[in-house]
Formats: sequence, structure tokens, C-alpha cells
Amino acid sequence: MSDLTAIKAQARKDGFARRKLAFDARFGGAAGHLSALLAGYRGVPLSGYMPIRTEIDPLAAMAEASAYGPVGVPVITGAGQPLLFSRWEPDADMISGQFGAQIPAVDDFFEPEIVIVPLVAFDRNGGRLGYGGGFYDRTLEGLRAKRATLAIGFAFAAQQADDLPLEVTDQPLDMIVTEAGVISV
Repeated sequence: MSDLTAIKAQARKDGFARRKLAFDARFGGAAGHLSALLAGYRGVPLSGYMPIRTEIDPLAAMAEASAYGPVGVPVITGAGQPLLFSRWEPDADMISGQFGAQIPAVDDFFEPEIVIVPLVAFDRNGGRLGYGGGFYDRTLEGLRAKRATLAIGFAFAAQQADDLPLEVTDQPLDMIVTEAGVISV
């Protein structure tokens, strides 16, 4: 195991611990700042995510945005592959996808221009530490090669870290939204 691999593993462990504490505190209206931010992008195709484990829940903001334009959720098609995004609505029939996240029962793929990104830890410079599979990094790189794509990290404020172990392949976030507010990068 390389030094960077060990450092990232420890940073993930620390991030998961901070996220669990914040999740257990159950902040009411955690998606309020996300809803307010997305109101300025009404009609722009976007993707959120179906929360798993202790992730902060974006569903209220996604439901509100779906009244104005397409909203999708990520679909994992295989290891080493970028994510696809299938159209989602609050009452959509869902099935279990890879890693336990719910995905639409019927595929209706599109490319979002805004991607709401879950994470384990973030820094104030737009650095993001995910689960380690590289799915969002590959996906954002591909989307950004085609058009401007806004990457919004959504997390509990407690998930902030000062010194994340990042690599050149890690795609930066354009902003981070927490239950406490919006951090512009």
C-alpha cells in the first residue's frame, strides 16, 4: 500500500466519522440552502443522488427542481465506467442499483449540466474525497470536456477537512452546499 493510499484511507475514515455524527444530529431542513441555490438555475438539467447510509439528503431540493426541468440520479454501469444519469421524479418507480442506491426502474438517460455530488469530505478550495471508486471524477471529466458543468458538493458542514489528500485526477467542486450555507470556490 502506497503512502497516498494509506493517507486517503485514513482521511475517508475520519470523514465518515464526522459525517455520521452530523447525520445522527438530524438537522431539519438540511436541503434548504441547496433548494435556494438551485432556484437560480431553474430548467437547467441537473442530477442529484439517492442518499445512502449517512449521506445528507438532497431529495427535497431535487423534488422542487423537478417541477422546472429534468432531474436525474446516477446509475453505475460498471467498475471504471463513468456514471450515466437517468431521469427521476419524486413518484418514480425505483429499484435497487449497485452499492444500494435506488435508481429509476425505467432508464431515461440524459446529460446534466449541474451535478450535485455526494462526498465523504471536502475542503474550502473545492477538493472532494469520495468513496474511492472514481465514478464522479471520470464522469465530471467527461461532461466538462463537452460543456460547462457545475459540480456542487452537498455535505454536512462537519465534513469539512483542512488538508485532503488529492490527486491530479480528482475533479474539483465549483461550490459546496451544507446545512449551514453555500461555500463558493
